[in-house]
Amino acid sequence: MRRNSMWGALRLGVMSLLCLTAAETAWAQLTPKVPVPTNTKARSLLEKAQQQTRERDFVKAVETLNQLNEKFPSFGDAYLLKGSLLKAMGDNRNAMAAYRDGLGKVSLEAVHASEYQLLGDLALSYGDYQTALDAYKNLLKVAPKTQKNLAKSQRQLLTCEFALNAMKHPVGEAPVALPSPMNAFKFQYFPALTADNRFLLFTGRPAASSGEDLYVSRQSKDGSLGAPVPISPAINSSYNEGAGSISGDGKTLVFASCDRPKAIGNCDLYISRRTGNNWSTPVNLGTNVNSTEWDSQPSLSADGRTLYFTSTRRGGQGQEDIYVSTLQPDGTWSMAQNVGTPVNTAGKDMAPFIHASGTTLYYVTDGLVGMGGLDVFRCEKNANGSWSEPRNLGYPLNTFENEASLFITSDNQKGFCSRTKASDEPPGGYRLARERPVELFSFAVPAPVKARETSTYTQGRVFDANTKKPLKAEVKLYDLDTDVLTQFVTSDPEYGDYTVVLNEGHHYAMYASADKYLLKSLSFDYSNQHTFDPLALDIYLEPVRSGRSVVLNNLFFDTNKYDLKPQSRTELNRLIEFMRQYRDVQIEVSGYTDNVGSPEANIQLSQRRAQSVVEYLSSHGVSSNRLRSKGYGEGHPLVANDTEAHRQLNRRIELHIL
Repeated sequence: MRRNSMWGALRLGVMSLLCLTAAETAWAQLTPKVPVPTNTKARSLLEKAQQQTRERDFVKAVETLNQLNEKFPSFGDAYLLKGSLLKAMGDNRNAMAAYRDGLGKVSLEAVHASEYQLLGDLALSYGDYQTALDAYKNLLKVAPKTQKNLAKSQRQLLTCEFALNAMKHPVGEAPVALPSPMNAFKFQYFPALTADNRFLLFTGRPAASSGEDLYVSRQSKDGSLGAPVPISPAINSSYNEGAGSISGDGKTLVFASCDRPKAIGNCDLYISRRTGNNWSTPVNLGTNVNSTEWDSQPSLSADGRTLYFTSTRRGGQGQEDIYVSTLQPDGTWSMAQNVGTPVNTAGKDMAPFIHASGTTLYYVTDGLVGMGGLDVFRCEKNANGSWSEPRNLGYPLNTFENEASLFITSDNQKGFCSRTKASDEPPGGYRLARERPVELFSFAVPAPVKARETSTYTQGRVFDANTKKPLKAEVKLYDLDTDVLTQFVTSDPEYGDYTVVLNEGHHYAMYASADKYLLKSLSFDYSNQHTFDPLALDIYLEPVRSGRSVVLNNLFFDTNKYDLKPQSRTELNRLIEFMRQYRDVQIEVSGYTDNVGSPEANIQLSQRRAQSVVEYLSSHGVSSNRLRSKGYGEGHPLVANDTEAHRQLNRRIELHIL
């Protein structure tokens, strides 16, 4: 049977009402184990129940057994018989109660091993951890070594112990369902937000018979969410579109879709990019990402260049594993790699979410001890690129039910998840199986659940400095301590808008560049920042033309020194790239100081600093004929030298086109 692209893969499924033959078979298998009562009335009731079962009147048989339980409450085997019949009929909750009552009245013997195991499994499925724990302990006391699923029961015992302890030490508050106009559909799941939290993307199914589509809700400044609307007719189609992920700037969308023409597997990942307000026609991500099996549940990094997803392809470590692929310089995606241990296990490892910081991965798995079923775990990226040991998020974010997708905002303040709505099954009754609604929830993120690094963002627009028209530009972010490119986005060609995510504790250099324009250099130092608020920053690019200049904001010197500090290498390497791109350009590197000290000393210091830059460029292959250095001292200040902040602006190196 074809797997549903998203939510169905995260659920164990709802128990169906079994056929009548199965119910009768279950009864027949257990009947020989029951001792015949010596009491005439008890024996008569038992025989009556057996006859009703043979006549397939199972409801009457249960009623008769209820009479037998009431009149002869110490006859434990009658409870067990009723439990087997209720279980076969699909009434699991009452079956659990019957097994619990019955096993409490019979002797602890190996003949009841299967019933202890069944009671444990039923109780665990309803979150009755103490009943499940007691059942598994009794099972391990009496079960033969050949008992089926004994190893699983031993593991479930650990689950019960973990869960009981976790519920004594809750982590944060329970998630709360999103208010109207959200949760208007029968099913909604896989929430994802842009870095600025303005847009919430999710998968929705208005009714049980509906296919999956992608919807977007706009979040206002007060945190309220507007009515969801379909993302785009270019995305949603007659096929299932679900489990979408959107880049931090809201310009790149990856989603799963099933059974499309020319698909590689039954469910593949597709990509679409937004220009202005329009999404491009989705494109299959190809065989480097997709397999002939099931590929779904994507999670994009903030810059849209690293993709995590779930796959059932061969060669993994379990039933479902998490894989990763990266966007290459030529625009293709790398061959997907299994994330490996300790993330992937022998069980189901699914629904990855990479935080905007890029340092913390969340996912669901049943391959590690938790609360039962699929639990959410988190792990952190180590300096060498490996992942730390996964840690369970604890209760109440994890419960006895299967947890699904989780998303945490870039600022680590708010989380979103999807959950199955609580059952409306009436006490003491049973109903035909039906899919329970799925809703979107939110929660305040407790400290142990937060990503290792909190993120903020800078966003604005890129313009031509002369015409003031929007530009399509490359915006790159480097960590100055490591000279590592951490993000690479492109401003929108129609509106010029961009969004870049910044992590606390880092010193960044950001560069905006476009063909035939001067490189724009900006600096963000969050290494010792107490405030970490989003920035609004428009960028104006100067054409590569004689007489134009730009400040180089990421060249660093100690006070009254002219030796370039190691953090300057990022800026210097970008300058080398610029000079190689424009081989006919000649430049002057100009040095400036503030007004502290004598004018003569400031001229000398600014000249030596400018010369240090020229010497670095010439030593790395830039012809000295194209380079000139000059120190202007405290001349040509950008602002008045009346504060330390202003004096810092005046202490600068500029690049002038000759």
